[in-house]
Amino acid sequence: SQYTFNATSYDVMAMSIITFQSLAGMWINAFIASVLCIAWVKKKSVNSNEKILLFLGCCRFWYLCITWVYSFLSVLYPWFFYVHPILQLFAAIQSFLNCSNLWVSACLCIFYCIKIANFRHIFFIYLKVKIDRIVPWLLLGSMLLSLVICILVYDIADEVHCNNPNSTTRGNFWKLNIRMDEHFFPVFFISGFGFATAFMAVIFSALLLLFSLWRHKRKMQTNSGKNLSMDAHIKAMKSILYFFFIYSINFICLVLTLIYATKKVNPVAFLILVFQYAFPAVHSLILIFSNPKLETTLLRTLSCVKCKVCMR
Repeated sequence: SQYTFNATSYDVMAMSIITFQSLAGMWINAFIASVLCIAWVKKKSVNSNEKILLFLGCCRFWYLCITWVYSFLSVLYPWFFYVHPILQLFAAIQSFLNCSNLWVSACLCIFYCIKIANFRHIFFIYLKVKIDRIVPWLLLGSMLLSLVICILVYDIADEVHCNNPNSTTRGNFWKLNIRMDEHFFPVFFISGFGFATAFMAVIFSALLLLFSLWRHKRKMQTNSGKNLSMDAHIKAMKSILYFFFIYSINFICLVLTLIYATKKVNPVAFLILVFQYAFPAVHSLILIFSNPKLETTLLRTLSCVKCKVCMR
């Protein structure tokens, strides 16, 4: 029918976009993780910034990998997800990795703020001294929060599957999706609260760093030490502002997902999907060019590849 053709065309187009974004994002994040792992093996140690980047790169790589597999199977083998507990596992793993991605990203902003901003408050000084010990706990907290969301998503998806054991026809497929979305609203609310908290942490970190930069600029003198501090402020501020911009777009997409959760396929939902899956790749690329080690390694790698191609 015409309706089936339109749905299939949408699925194929969505899968093509997601495949391109996923492969690009997986390559970028695999590059970050591999460079930091090699450096870790060579130095036998890794600083707090590199721990967060390594963790973030791994989370995003697997998130994009699972997303691509899900989109591939949903288009070519849609009935595959009616086999218990495949759908539940995919939903839970995607939720876990997505929450981890957003929370670890927020942890990176908090780290930049504490490490670079200058405030004389005793609590801030304590955080600055203890930040290297706090980072593992921040990462652990992010994982525990993501695990809670993951368990909730699995339980609700399992309940929906048990309530719809005979929904195996194409006619009931969209109906099942709508019923699942209605069941998922409590999880959407909890996830939205977690995402909003992470977003507030990013905003708060950016404002504190901006205020610190303004204060430092007023007190800055001509000696080189303070100029270096000023450069560090500006570099961190640029990185956080870039992240704040794309994080804001991603947060808006997450909110719009709640609005369009029970609606049929439409261009707005497709646009939301494109922006949402572009976030892990675009931000990771910004992180590479904000880190001298990663940027140098990337440029060296690209130049070697270019030379090999030219020789052929």
